[in-house]
This record gives sequence, structure tokens and C-alpha cells, in this order.
Amino acid sequence: MTIGHSTHQLPEFFNLLRQSGVTAVADVRSVPASRHTPQFNKRALETSLREEGVKYVFLGEELGARTKDSNCYVDGRVQYHRLAQTQKFLLGIERLERGARTERIAIMCSEGDPLSCHRTILIARVLSARNAEIRHIHTDGLVETHVSAMERLMAKFGLTQEELFRTSGERLADALSRQEREIAYIDEASQVDRMVDV
Repeated sequence: MTIGHSTHQLPEFFNLLRQSGVTAVADVRSVPASRHTPQFNKRALETSLREEGVKYVFLGEELGARTKDSNCYVDGRVQYHRLAQTQKFLLGIERLERGARTERIAIMCSEGDPLSCHRTILIARVLSARNAEIRHIHTDGLVETHVSAMERLMAKFGLTQEELFRTSGERLADALSRQEREIAYIDEASQVDRMVDV
């Protein structure tokens, strides 16, 4: 499962987890804190989840979108295909896969719409390619299959129609690439440094 904490209050968020039978939350935020939703700051969330009987693990170092690995950036923007090939990221994926043998895990980030988040465009894409079945929990409680989310993504970019020279997989890769350009983290400091160098 994946979920975004959005602006939920904790009782709403816990209800969404319960409805989907979630037993563990894997936090993939690079920065597990929020001024606007302090109830989802790492320590507060971990304590609240424990009281609800839900396990918590922080995987932002391994699976966060704001990697510290400079090799994953081009012109200050994270490149998901590079990030997905790093040893740290792959170790995080393997930890999720091992955990999923005994727990029903929700991969958690902050954005409400799964298409607006790297948990779907990067992490779920990698897990799906490794034959994991992914479902996305929306803020209203709707649970969407990953296949349906990818169809929605293709529709966003007008790529649902059959094409003569591109397969469905190629059109999906195009849609994922376009969405990545919209949402991937940009390190503003490195962009400023680059502008100064020019």
C-alpha cells in the first residue's frame, strides 16, 4: 500500500490505515517533519502509531526523494532512474520486500494524490517491476490499484490512445518521465551555484 498523510488529523489517518488492514508504516520522506502538520513529525508519529498497534520504520535515508548522492542530480534536479540504481535505494527496496512477507505495509509520504509523489512515480514503479502488487490509499479512503493509477497518469498526458509506433509500455514510460519532471526534487542551492559558475 501507499498513503500520503496530507493534512489529515491522526484519527482520520489511522482510520484509513485500519480500513486497508495496514500493520506497518514505512516513512519515505527525506525530511520527516512538517510545520503545517506537526502530528506527522517523525517522533510524534512513531509514538502515535505504536499506541495504535502499528509498526513504524523510517526509510527516508534509503528511499527519500531528496537524496544526498550528487550523482543522482542533473542541473540540480534529482533523476529517478539514477536514484533507483543506487545501492542505498536498492537496500531500501529489499527491506520493504522482506517486511511485506510478515506485515501489510503502507509506504507513507506527504502528498495526498499518489501521482504527485515519488512513492508512486519512483518507489511503486520499481516495486511493481519486481512483481509486487501495489495499491494506493487516497485521502477519501478510495483504494486504487497501481495499474489504475498508471492509466490515470497516461490520461493526464493524453497518452491512452493506441499509437502506431509506440507500445503501451513506451507511452507509460513517457508519462512517468513527464510526471517526474513536474515533481522531482530540485536542489535550489546547486542551481544557484551553477548560475554563478556560468
